[in-house]
Amino acid sequence: MRFPGRRMNLRVLILFARAPRLGAVKRRLAAGIGARAALRFHVATLAATARAVGRDRRWRTLVSVTPPGARADWVGLLPRGVRRVAQPRGDLGQRMERAMRPFRFVLLAGSDIPGIRAADIAAGFAALGRADAVFGPAEDGGYWLVGMGPRRPARPFAGVRWSTEHALADTLRNFGGRRVAFVRRLRDVDTAEDLVALGAAARR
Repeated sequence: MRFPGRRMNLRVLILFARAPRLGAVKRRLAAGIGARAALRFHVATLAATARAVGRDRRWRTLVSVTPPGARADWVGLLPRGVRRVAQPRGDLGQRMERAMRPFRFVLLAGSDIPGIRAADIAAGFAALGRADAVFGPAEDGGYWLVGMGPRRPARPFAGVRWSTEHALADTLRNFGGRRVAFVRRLRDVDTAEDLVALGAAARR
């Protein structure tokens, strides 16, 4: 798939995901509920998220998958118009930056947040109309969404302590001197405790 260059105002949403493989996804969650249950959660959440946001024509949606050579027999889970692409190589921060680099207005979101809706993505792009970057904070101190406009740091994700409560604060330090906006806080699901908390919140 070809996209217009950086000068075009194309809005692109990238969903970062691991290819659904037993024992290779949601390992912290698998430690609490088992590898097969974790895989089912991963597949169901990825498919539901792609359906919730991928049909909206206000932006182009890509699912960026690692590892790059993973089998593609699961792409039938994705709605029409959502394309699967390989994640760039490098550590997590490098892969995120390289995936976002070609696009002038771009959001990147995780695929393990059951609460994402099209309205959240629309709010993220609206925020980029008045700010240089936008973040969706997560309950654990990280973030479920990051977006950037044309004025962005050369190394936006340098020195980030991923999978810790410091991830958002570390990233924000790289955006010093730039206008930053925030959208609503959501809970990602990394552990069995997160899954229980999510269920309790849904019942409330």
